[in-house]
Amino acid sequence: MVKLRLKRCGRKQRAVYRIVAIDGRSRREGRDLQKVGFYDPINNQTHLNVPAILYFLDKGAQPTGTVHDISKKAGFFTELKLSLNQTKFY
Repeated sequence: MVKLRLKRCGRKQRAVYRIVAIDGRSRREGRDLQKVGFYDPINNQTHLNVPAILYFLDKGAQPTGTVHDISKKAGFFTELKLSLNQTKFY
C-alpha cells in the first residue's frame, strides 16, 4: 500500500519535512516514489503539489494522520470539496 508520509530533512534542531509518496512497508528515510510536498514547522510554511497528491489519493494512497492534518490546515480538502461540488453529474 502506498502512503503519503513525512520524510525528515534538514540539520539538527532545524528539521524540515518532505511530504512523499512511499511504500507503506519501507522505513521513514527509505526510497520514495515521488515528492509531493514540503513542510517547515519552524517557519510554518507548506507547499503541496496538488495534482500529484490527487493522483496518489485516486490510486488508493492513504495519508498518515500528520500529513492529513497538514493538508487540512493548508486548505487542501476544502479545495477538493469545492471542485467536487462544482462538478455536476447528470
